[in-house]
Amino acid sequence: MSPQEVAQEPAHTPRRSKITPERAQEFYAAVLDMLRESGYEALTMEGVAARTRCGKSTLYRQWGSKPELVVAALHGTRQALLPHIDTGSLAGDLREAARSIGAGSGRDTPLVHALSHAALQSPELLCALREVLIAPGLAAIDAMVRRGVERGEIRPDNPAAEFVSAQLLGVMRARPLLEGKNADEAYLTRFVENAILPSLGLSAPAH
Repeated sequence: MSPQEVAQEPAHTPRRSKITPERAQEFYAAVLDMLRESGYEALTMEGVAARTRCGKSTLYRQWGSKPELVVAALHGTRQALLPHIDTGSLAGDLREAARSIGAGSGRDTPLVHALSHAALQSPELLCALREVLIAPGLAAIDAMVRRGVERGEIRPDNPAAEFVSAQLLGVMRARPLLEGKNADEAYLTRFVENAILPSLGLSAPAH
């Protein structure tokens, strides 16, 4: 957080609750769009105010600072990375997860990249980033793996099982850096079938 972001308004400006939930969603959407477009450092309260056609003082009264507004936007627009998936098999679940994650990669990946560096310097922002964008996806994939163990598809001591969620979500974040492309549905499906399923001892379908 730059000194300018907190110095432009009184440090103890009282918070007010005059913003409607609908208007708050407009602010949140603008914040996340601007993060995807230009990154965290380029985001300013002035820029959000200009895009949403409101007074800068309104934002400061309600949220106090840029980090607080970003955290509120993450929580206020929370969407499940993965829908509830249960195809009856672990391989089917992971393929469906790949399609779902790939479909949202153009929206989610730029946001995570925009926030990653700033989050390492802000415990509150890091917590929000993990809670909203990372932990739900990890939990959903881990649940798929547990069901696969319960159905007897893979052994409980399969050494690859604990790394499935890290592999699938990690490659989504890594591909733009490595290849300059998002990990779309086709790429993630190939990744599941050619990297994750073999490591679990499961067969990919014949094409």
